[in-house]
Amino acid sequence: MIDIRNVYTVGQLNAYIKNMFTQDYLLRSLYVKGEVSNCKYHTSGHIYFTLKDPRGTVSCVMFAGNRPGLSFRLAEGMQVIVGGTVDVYERDGKYQLYAKQILADGNGLLYERYERLKAELEELGMFDQTYKQPIPRYIKTLGVVTADTGAAVRDIIQIAGRRNPYVQIILYPAIVQGEAAVASIVKGIHTLEGCGVDVMIVGRGGGSIEDLWAFNEREVAQAIFDCTVPVISAVGHETDTTIADFVADLRAPTPSAAAELAVTDIREILRQLESHKDALDRNLGRLLERKRGQCAQYELRLKVVSPGSRLRERKMTALSLEERLQDRIRKILEMRRHGLALYIERMKGVSPLEKLNSGYSYVMDEQGRNIRSVAQVTEGQALQIQVKDGKIGAVVQEVTV
Repeated sequence: MIDIRNVYTVGQLNAYIKNMFTQDYLLRSLYVKGEVSNCKYHTSGHIYFTLKDPRGTVSCVMFAGNRPGLSFRLAEGMQVIVGGTVDVYERDGKYQLYAKQILADGNGLLYERYERLKAELEELGMFDQTYKQPIPRYIKTLGVVTADTGAAVRDIIQIAGRRNPYVQIILYPAIVQGEAAVASIVKGIHTLEGCGVDVMIVGRGGGSIEDLWAFNEREVAQAIFDCTVPVISAVGHETDTTIADFVADLRAPTPSAAAELAVTDIREILRQLESHKDALDRNLGRLLERKRGQCAQYELRLKVVSPGSRLRERKMTALSLEERLQDRIRKILEMRRHGLALYIERMKGVSPLEKLNSGYSYVMDEQGRNIRSVAQVTEGQALQIQVKDGKIGAVVQEVTV
């Protein structure tokens, strides 16, 4: 059974942890040394960045109110000492270093050199996308310029072999750290270019700025820029950025990622082929079904246009026309009978006989003219009165108006 008293909300847990940080005197004011990465200047004036060393990272923020004390602009890879307070951001449940002071560490000169060379090469157009060569999608040979020991070369060989075991990997075991590194890397690039590899990976595993410095030198940048073979740079970790990354045709965040970018996964190709095969089978099935339907329609049409079928159709048409004719004649006769009945009724309405049968009479003089007014008769004049069953002779005895 769960003791309900020991169940807390997320907000309660975060508040408790924040309180523990607040009570720790060391975390209220301390200095942390490390390398700047993921640096972002927000429009609000705040600066967000990550401080890292080989053993870990910590999120940092310097609010706009503390920026007046910062005498330089933070940049990726810069070694700094950050003074401030460690606290918990309750909403996200994450702790971070709230910077109040940032000092440049002893590697500031290297960063000045880095920024100067970067600006100079960018002005020369060596970073321009116009000069970037496309990475071939399907390659036969992969050249690798890196140390022959360490995780970088193992990761590249392992991942490239897994993605496509038919790709040949040619390794130039270069020195990637120290005074001899620059000449060794440049020679490796030229050597693999002469071997005619399809694409080249130049890089090494992670390290400090001093460890990676060979890839910030002009000679290496120039060799990569002049190389006729597409070059993928893979120097350090994802947060590490060198001059070689800007000059290369494509930058990979890690050597492992470089192998994935350089070598197309044959399994994906096989899946695509299988998908295309399935699609082809489906399309062929639909086509056959459509053709079967067309054959059935043609068969039906043949039946329709056959002599016997046409005779049956004509016979049915004749029967239908006969029925329609008879129905039309019946309707016409009914209309004529109805019209005749209407005429008969109208004739009855104006028939003199009908008037006489209703009790009316018809008065005429001796010449047969209808008497309609007293003005047409005189006393002693003979008249004839027509009733329904005969005529009555009469003499006018008196005229009254």
